[in-house]
Amino acid sequence: MSVSASHPQMADATSPIASAEAGDDSGSVTHHARHSVNENKLVKRLLRETGKAIGDYQMIEEGDRVMVCLSGGKDSYGLLDILLTLRERAPIHFDIIAVNLDQKQPGFPEHVLPDYLSTRGIPFHIESQDTYSVVKRLIPEGKTTCSLCSRLRRGILYRVARELGATKIALGHHRNDILATFFLNLFYGGRMKAMPPKLVSDNGEHIVIRPLAYVREKDLIAYAKLREFPIIPCNLCGSQENLKRKEISRMLEEWDRHFSNRTWNIFRALSHVVPSHLMDPNLMDFSSLRPTGQADADGDRAFDTEDFPMPAFAEDEEDDRENNQPIEQRIIRPRVRPPES
Repeated sequence: MSVSASHPQMADATSPIASAEAGDDSGSVTHHARHSVNENKLVKRLLRETGKAIGDYQMIEEGDRVMVCLSGGKDSYGLLDILLTLRERAPIHFDIIAVNLDQKQPGFPEHVLPDYLSTRGIPFHIESQDTYSVVKRLIPEGKTTCSLCSRLRRGILYRVARELGATKIALGHHRNDILATFFLNLFYGGRMKAMPPKLVSDNGEHIVIRPLAYVREKDLIAYAKLREFPIIPCNLCGSQENLKRKEISRMLEEWDRHFSNRTWNIFRALSHVVPSHLMDPNLMDFSSLRPTGQADADGDRAFDTEDFPMPAFAEDEEDDRENNQPIEQRIIRPRVRPPES
């Protein structure tokens, strides 16, 4: 089943989200006004971070047809909503089509996504494939279904992208997903690997992008509540609380509670790699190293004490700053104070 529309109808994401209601209780009015300001900051932050990620990695180009994979969860709803807003403001033209894979899970509310997308005037395609029965037949009860489910889903979506003429496949993975993948590979795979913001698909036919790469999960949770997305739970895998990924997520949440800068520093490190100070001969030609006789600030300083200045920043502090750059071209960055003399 597929439905298409040419002009998505949507509200301006930077307009006030909620207005203070007049009343005799001035304290209540103040509370509502403050709530409205916070909502505006949230929307601007999401647009800024997503737009900056798209620009940093050249995810979307003139004439692209972007297939947004819509699962019915908060992340994919947020991705679709944000991309629609950015498209209205972008200096280039690109098309968006939402695609959902109906895996025939028992009790899946088939009407929810078509109703939502039709009401919003968003072009969409629903692909119906009974992967649920395949997974349940092949995976023993109690075992993790994610690997097989992911492979089946990926192959189907690649085919749909080809049939729809999509030039980019957009997924709703966010900053927390990227960090969790990094630690899963580190702890259990013995390798330094995460989710890249942009990569060629494993069949070599598509470009896969993750526009929410810079976005915190808690902001997407708040945004889903604000927009009142009709969330559809995943009964196939959502109840598997023993997954290693969930263990990693709990670890990151614990760090965020006790060490405010730690997860941001780790995330930032993924794009600030120093191959000469790691141990991979595929990245650094150690066998050819020879002394140059020239001082090198990046050379070995084994006898020096490492100094790690703490970044002095707050995630939300840029929301109150005026900047001449369009919000689509900015992202919150930590500002590191110089060492005190």
